[in-house]
Amino acid sequence: MQPLLGRRQFLGAAAAFAAGVTRPALASAAPRLLSLDNLHTGEKLRAEYWAGGAYRPDALEAINKVLRDFRTGEVHPIDLRLLDLLSQLHDQMETGAPFQVISGYRSPATNAGLRQAGHSGVASQSLHMQGIAIDVRIQGKPLAGLHRAALDLRGGGVGYYPSSNFVHVDIGRIRRWSGA
Repeated sequence: MQPLLGRRQFLGAAAAFAAGVTRPALASAAPRLLSLDNLHTGEKLRAEYWAGGAYRPDALEAINKVLRDFRTGEVHPIDLRLLDLLSQLHDQMETGAPFQVISGYRSPATNAGLRQAGHSGVASQSLHMQGIAIDVRIQGKPLAGLHRAALDLRGGGVGYYPSSNFVHVDIGRIRRWSGA
């Protein structure tokens, strides 16, 4: 009995399969852009944060500043995986409009203060405090569409807050919830 595939054919097929399955969604050499509008500070930023196969430190620094805790001014590094997820999400939404940022990084002091003030939905161990979560919307795009696109990416947690008009996106474990 003859094998269905020869050794070379099998290895070639296995390599092609592995490349397709394990290649990150953003493995292309295309530049990665983020456009942000911080609603609390009024700062706007459009930055090419990845180009030529590498992250750009100057752009990352600018993004970290725009996404800082606006209450304390504390700047914290935003995880590159969150930036990549946001870039993918923006591409999914097929718009040139920026993300309107409700909350990026949140210091432990700010997070505790929000919880003490009774803000519902503020977790005691919020991923905002690690720079791996953000609350956003896109002007001119339905919030439900942004929510669906974030869920479809399966990049982490997605919270839907239609009454507050934002979607929470993080790179923690995959989960979903709705809030006010």
